[in-house]
Amino acid sequence: MSESEGQPPVKIIEPALPAAEPEAPASDGSKRKRYVRAQTGKDRREYVKRKIKERSEEDTGSAARERPDRSEPRLPKRRAALLIGFCGSGYQGMQANEGARTIEGELFKALCEAGAVSADNSTDQKKVQLQRAARTDKGVHAAGQVVSLKMIIEDPMIVKKINEHLPAQIRVWGFVRVVRSFNAKTMCDSRVYEYLLPTYTFMEPSEKCMELARSVPFEEREIPVSSGEEMQRKRDYRAPKEVLEFVKSAFGEYKGTHDFRNFTVTKGCTENNSKRHIHWFDVSDPMIINGSEWLSLKVKGQSFMLHQIRKMVGLVILMARTGAPLSLMDKLFGGPRVNVPKAPGLGLLLERPVFDGYNKRDNSGNQGSSGQVTFEPYEKEIGEFRQKFIYDTITKTELDEAVFDNWVMSTEVYPEQYTYINKEGIIPESAIVVPGQEARPRPRRADASTSALTAAKETVESSEDEQDSNDL
Repeated sequence: MSESEGQPPVKIIEPALPAAEPEAPASDGSKRKRYVRAQTGKDRREYVKRKIKERSEEDTGSAARERPDRSEPRLPKRRAALLIGFCGSGYQGMQANEGARTIEGELFKALCEAGAVSADNSTDQKKVQLQRAARTDKGVHAAGQVVSLKMIIEDPMIVKKINEHLPAQIRVWGFVRVVRSFNAKTMCDSRVYEYLLPTYTFMEPSEKCMELARSVPFEEREIPVSSGEEMQRKRDYRAPKEVLEFVKSAFGEYKGTHDFRNFTVTKGCTENNSKRHIHWFDVSDPMIINGSEWLSLKVKGQSFMLHQIRKMVGLVILMARTGAPLSLMDKLFGGPRVNVPKAPGLGLLLERPVFDGYNKRDNSGNQGSSGQVTFEPYEKEIGEFRQKFIYDTITKTELDEAVFDNWVMSTEVYPEQYTYINKEGIIPESAIVVPGQEARPRPRRADASTSALTAAKETVESSEDEQDSNDL
């Protein structure tokens, strides 16, 4: 027996030990193992520290070689609340989305070009912790919106420079320095939305569409196009007093805390996350715009689910057209799942997010806070922008493309979707949506504009839409 065979083996700890030493030849020509002492905890810690230091030095050297020489010093970033407004026409919503034209995409690009975001942070808006108070849907507008981020604000002309790099339909009103913990979404107490609605949508269903629904199979129907004479008759319509009173009462039913599961998409919505509180829902007196009668609907709530306001408006429109009782609304709050059509996004705009809780706090002792997050200093500019880029866009688009008429006619041509909207206020079994059931074919329409066809398609919905809480 050789000397090496008589000794007990030593346990080697991996991977903290250095590489094993090669075997040394014995005096008799056979190979003999060379043993090292077992590592202690101190040895392992020193080994790890040495490796970390070596890698850190390698990374630092590599970064120094790759980083270009800076001709200007790095400027500090400050937490700020950016107050903006925009017309959403032509954009795929507020939130940045790769491959899509969005409001955030335009805004972030302008921030970088104006010097509010450094070149190092220009590749990803997450680097400046950009967050919006509300995420608006495709085509939805905002007279007031708040975006929080860390930005460079040393330049006194920074707001002017940002606006120079933005299209005219997107404006930055100003900014407010806020505390480091400020987040536009989580610190927003409530949101105020407005919806512009032409009153001819309350007219009784047309006999032409009702006959089409009775005589043509569902899959073969096409939504008819109103003639110029028919559209003129609708625009000359003035809602009777009793209709306006019903509409105001119906929107008043939304006030308070309710289960709005029927007023959002199906996927991800349960009784545990579908309750929302509505502070108030006001309806204006009728106003004449471009020869048509319109109503301004304003609603304030803590938060809204995806498509919630548009569905709230859509339900009241169909109830007014068919004479359904107000008692139906109580049955839909938390009741069986039914298909509630969402009114066109064209008429919807975010008026302002509200930060009463933050504004009431005493932030004078917090370094960086410079005031309240409010739109009051910019009311004049916002009013002019709202009229020119939002109200005029909504009314002109409706005049040119009859978006609301297309939407209304789609609900008449496919009445099977809404059999629960009846004068008795009874929800039949046929109206209840079963999760996972096959969706109805999308509506077809000849000679329709893009906006009109979109409005019609959105009426017949699939139960597989994605849930996105707190946003429209």
